[in-house]
Amino acid sequence: MRPSVLHRLCRLMRLHGAPAFLLSLCAAATAQVQPLAPAPVTVPGTPSHVAPVPSVVPALPPTSSTGADWRARMASAMQQLDGGPQTGIGVYVLDLASGQSFGHRADERWYLASMVKVPVAIAVLQAAERGEITLDTTVTLRAGDRVDGAGATLRQPLGSALSVRWLMGQMIIYSDNTATDMLIDLVGLQAVNGVVQALAPRGIARITPLAEVRRQVYGQLTPAASHLSGSDLLALHRAGSDAAKRRQLAELLALPPGQLKAGSLDAAYDAYYAEGLNSGRLDAYAQILVALAEGRALGAEATQTLLKLMEDVATGPQRLRAGLPPQARFAHKTGTQRRRICDAGLVRMPGTDARHPVVLVACVRDAPSLTRAEHLLAQTAAALCRSGLLTQGTPDAPTCPAFMPDDRHGAAAAGVAR
Repeated sequence: MRPSVLHRLCRLMRLHGAPAFLLSLCAAATAQVQPLAPAPVTVPGTPSHVAPVPSVVPALPPTSSTGADWRARMASAMQQLDGGPQTGIGVYVLDLASGQSFGHRADERWYLASMVKVPVAIAVLQAAERGEITLDTTVTLRAGDRVDGAGATLRQPLGSALSVRWLMGQMIIYSDNTATDMLIDLVGLQAVNGVVQALAPRGIARITPLAEVRRQVYGQLTPAASHLSGSDLLALHRAGSDAAKRRQLAELLALPPGQLKAGSLDAAYDAYYAEGLNSGRLDAYAQILVALAEGRALGAEATQTLLKLMEDVATGPQRLRAGLPPQARFAHKTGTQRRRICDAGLVRMPGTDARHPVVLVACVRDAPSLTRAEHLLAQTAAALCRSGLLTQGTPDAPTCPAFMPDDRHGAAAAGVAR
């Protein structure tokens, strides 16, 4: 086949997301004929402020993946993953070593859930750097501090003096909501939102305490929900079904059940999400992680303190981490709310420059189950690994988990990805 014809054919295959094995064959064939620069790739969802891929890139060996190649592979994978009728998935990837990025629905607004705990941690550590507190400063647990959720803070006796260091571990590693609100109260909500405005000035809405999230949701049913105490929130959490929660809410607020607005709790959450609190663009959230990685958010010691906590995160083992190669170091934070789950962090591979990790941010909304949502996140990370970005330009490296977008086997498929 003439070189010009082969060149045009390969370009069409890349632009239309041909399977990976065909792209590999095409790369090998063109390399034997003449070195060709890969065609530029337009990736849906890539923010406008990211510099475009150069139209001329030095030719690489057939076994390597250029920037255009890995992004084309990611675009094809995300089209397969985001094919459900209701479920939505967004992802943003930024390679700090090259400056290349990929986005799929990254410029949409996503509910960040407990990923907001990273800027809370930064605000706390900044206060420590200013000498206002230390990690050994203690905070007293009060009844009003209690919020439902994971972590050990709820099991501590009222009046306990808990150190900032311990609360930080509970907040980041176990996503403890009570510990989070105690730390927000310690440094001030204005400081937390100040961190967001300084590191990601556009694209992330106002962060609120976690107890306020619950009051805002129940506030969709009655304005009196603003008076719910910490004990009330725990009672609502223990109520069980949505119907039981409605009955419990009316009882706690001494309201006749008929005074609660009609509608399900799902509808209440939807109305709350629509307000935009604790939400943001994925590419904007990535800027917080970039600032952390580059040492612009905190000094060297505090940066390492937070990154170590994020590497020890115990939540979401079947999310992004499940799709990364086993040798990857992943400093991340998960987020979970009704029909909203996220995961985001910094990926470092052995032998690469620790100052230039890969930033990976992903969220799923309205998945039919938590298992399906986590499977989508794991497969997003697996697609990134198989794109070649994490494996020095080698696509489909044997250390990468399998890419299985079809979740017909449910939990079994997620287990294999793990």
